Amino acid sequence: MSRGLSRLSVPYRVVERGGSIIFTAIILFSGASAAFGPAGGLVGVALVGVALLALIGYEVTYYRRFEYDLGGETLDIRSGVISRRNREIPIRRVQNVDISRNVVQRLLGIAIVDFETAGGSQTEASLRFVDFEEAKRLQREIGRLKRATGDDDEDGSPDAEQPTSEELFALSSRELALVGALSFDVRIPGLLFVLVSGSVPAMSSVVPTSASTILIAIGFVAAAVVVILVSWLGGAAAAVLNYYDFRLTQVEDELQYERGLFRRYDGSIPLDKIQTLTIVDDPLKRHFGYASLRIETAGYAPGAGESGSEAAVPLASRDRVFALADRIESFGSPAFERPPERVRRRYTARYLIALGLVVALLSGVDLFTGAFFPWPPYALLSLAVLAPVAAHYKWRHRGYWLGDNHVVTRNGVLRRRIKIVPYYRIQTVIDSRSLFQRRWDLATVTADTAGSLSIVGNDAAAVDVDDSVADSLRADLATRLRASLAARRGWVEGTDDEEAAAGDAAAATDGDDTSPGADGHPSP
Repeated sequence: MSRGLSRLSVPYRVVERGGSIIFTAIILFSGASAAFGPAGGLVGVALVGVALLALIGYEVTYYRRFEYDLGGETLDIRSGVISRRNREIPIRRVQNVDISRNVVQRLLGIAIVDFETAGGSQTEASLRFVDFEEAKRLQREIGRLKRATGDDDEDGSPDAEQPTSEELFALSSRELALVGALSFDVRIPGLLFVLVSGSVPAMSSVVPTSASTILIAIGFVAAAVVVILVSWLGGAAAAVLNYYDFRLTQVEDELQYERGLFRRYDGSIPLDKIQTLTIVDDPLKRHFGYASLRIETAGYAPGAGESGSEAAVPLASRDRVFALADRIESFGSPAFERPPERVRRRYTARYLIALGLVVALLSGVDLFTGAFFPWPPYALLSLAVLAPVAAHYKWRHRGYWLGDNHVVTRNGVLRRRIKIVPYYRIQTVIDSRSLFQRRWDLATVTADTAGSLSIVGNDAAAVDVDDSVADSLRADLATRLRASLAARRGWVEGTDDEEAAAGDAAAATDGDDTSPGADGHPSP
C-alpha cells in the first residue's frame, strides 16, 4: 500500500524555505520604495506575495505527488513535481535507517528518515517529513524484512510480534558530564586566529616601545589561555547537546541508538553490516581510564566522526568499552607486536628535521620581513630534547595482532585508535614502502576494507614493520581471509558466493600502543 508524507510537511517546508523569500522581500521593498516611492513598495510586496503563493503551490503539489511503498523486497519511492523520479531500493542493500528530529519537528510530531545503502557516496533516499510513528514503523519493518522472520504484516499492526530488545549501554549523567569535560573543539582556535590576527599590528603600535616585548608576550599567553578556554567550552557544549540521553540497544541482530537534546537522532546499525570496531582515546581519557567505541559500516555513513551511526559509545570506562566491543565482535585479548626498536631512531630523526625546518622558516620570516616574534625563532631548538621522548611514545603506541578471527592494529598517541577487523571483511591487503621506509628496511601492511573511513584512507594498518615481517604478514592475512570466507560460506545460510566474499569491509583508523593488562585487555 502506497503512503505519502505527513500533511504537516507542507507548512513546515514552506516556513523552512520561506526565509529566503522574506529576505528578498526586504530588499525589494527598500529598493522599490527608494526608486518609485510608495507605489514601488507595493510592487515589491506584490512580487513577494506571488513568490510565496508559488512556493505554497509547489510544496502542496510535491506533497501530493510523493509516494513510497515498502514491499517485501524493495522500498519504492516516487517523487518530483516537474521532473518525476522513481527509485527502487533493494531492502537487502539498506545499511542504516536513521531518524532525526529537531525541537520544532518533535513538537509537531514529524521526522526525517534517511536510508543509507552499502557503497553509496551519499544518502540513498530521504523522507522529509513523515509522522514519527511512521518513521519508527519503517525502521522496524525494514529490520524485520532483513531478518526474514516471515511476518506478513507489513503495516506494523499492534498484533504483530515485536522483536526482543536489550539495552547494551546508557550514558549516565556523570558520564555525560565527562564527555563534555573531555571534549575540545579544534575548529575554534583557527577561527579565533582569523578574527583577531588583524588587530595584533594595531595593538602593538600603541604599546610603548620600552614595554612592547613584555606586554606582547603577556598578550600572547593570555590569548592562548582564552583560545583554549573557549575551545574547551565550545567542545563541551556541543558534546553534551549531541550525546544527551544516549542509549544503545540490541534488537534481534541489529543495534539501535538514540541521542541528542535539541536535535534527536534515532538510528540503526545491522550487526551483519558492521565492518570495523574502533576503540579511541587520548592522553586525558587514558589518564582517567576512559575510552570511546566507534562502529563503522560500509560506504557512506552520516555524521562521520564520532557521531551518527558511527558512535556506539561516546565515553565509558576502558573495561566497559572493551567488554562491549568483545560482545559485538569476539576478538579476545590482543597481545600486540611493536615495530622494531630502530624505528624509534627514525621517528627521532623525523622530528628533529621537522623542527629544524620550522626554525629555518621562522628565522627567514624574521630576517626578511621584520615580523615580531615574542621570542627568537632559534629558541625553539630547545624542543629538540623532547624529540626522543615523542619518538618513544609513537613507537610504543604502534603495533598489530593476529587473532583467530580478527586482525587488530593500533596507532596514534594524541589520538589513540585500536581497530578490530574481521578477516572476512578485508577486501585487499596492501604492502606499501615509501622511499624513507626503504632506507630503514621497513614497510606498512594495510588491511583495506569497505568501511566508511576507508574513503579517507583510515584503514587498519601495521605501520613500520620489518621487511621480512611485512612479507609474511601480507601472506598470512591473505590466507586467513580465504579461510574465513570459506568458513562463512559453510554456515551462512542463503548467502551467495559473491555476497559472502565481498562482505562489507572494515574501515580503520590508528590504534594506540597498549600491552595486555591484568584483565586481559590492553592497558593504558
